[in-house]
Amino acid sequence: MYTLLKLLKKNARISNAELALLLDTDEKTIEKEIAALEASGVIRGYSAITNDDMIDEDFVTAHVELKVTPRSQSGFDEIAIAVSAYDEVESCWLMSGAYDLAVTITGRNIRDISQFIAQRLASIDGVLSTATHFVLKRYKDNSIVISGEEIDERGFVSP
Repeated sequence: MYTLLKLLKKNARISNAELALLLDTDEKTIEKEIAALEASGVIRGYSAITNDDMIDEDFVTAHVELKVTPRSQSGFDEIAIAVSAYDEVESCWLMSGAYDLAVTITGRNIRDISQFIAQRLASIDGVLSTATHFVLKRYKDNSIVISGEEIDERGFVSP
């Protein structure tokens, strides 16, 4: 199962026939395993990794650190669910360390993201502070090289 998931994470468009060949099994087994993983919630969805700069050069991604006060009954969950409900939020994680929630936000430009943080995120009851880090350039995302040419690892060998 782990190897199947790893292959699907790297390329969700790989065919069941290719998976069966790589995993030394048959297509029906692969089909059943994927269906079971989807039904159990292990596989939550499939998505395309895009180079957003090629679509709109003003498109912006920001990583926001949120310090929050956990709620007495639900801890961090209630605030995380409220944050995650916004369309602008790509991801939201509970973190260890200096802040509580790590949030990834996308928007059309820096101004839109700044307004979203100031007017929506910072105003959520329980949010104590935010720290925003704008992504300047993406090189690799979800194991996929985004920017520049693929690295030829043979070049790392010195004479």
